[in-house]
Amino acid sequence: MNESYVTLQGWVGGDVDVRDVGDTQCASFRVGSTPRYNKAGTWVDGQTSWFTVNCWRGLGRNVIDSVKRGDAVVVHGRVRVDVWERQDQPNSVTWVVDATFVGHDLNKGTTSFEKTARATARDPRENEAVREMVHAYEADGPQLDAAGDPVSPAA
Repeated sequence: MNESYVTLQGWVGGDVDVRDVGDTQCASFRVGSTPRYNKAGTWVDGQTSWFTVNCWRGLGRNVIDSVKRGDAVVVHGRVRVDVWERQDQPNSVTWVVDATFVGHDLNKGTTSFEKTARATARDPRENEAVREMVHAYEADGPQLDAAGDPVSPAA
């Protein structure tokens, strides 16, 4: 399967939109990228290209908390084109990037990073119970599997 990936730099053009797709959340935002070039000693803005960026699962959760309108971002992901056919009107084309990563463009400013906590068991007490069980045994005591059950010694 041939898929195309892009890395683009631009500015977030609006607020991050969050929607539920089945059991999964998707955060979406628009990025405008405007090329600049030197024409006879004067810098000129080219035409702005707009991309819809979709961020799924953990990336989407982090984008909701991190990306705001007006932020300079760098986005990498799989690109595709959505064509909307309308009756009695010309077709509409939207460039969509299903993001693999999103970050602030540090050429434009500074940011700080906060690592997200790993997902834990549904009931935090389950993890504590397993920890207590593991630490209750001597170092040469029984081995436990991922569920906390003793594993029989190898023969």
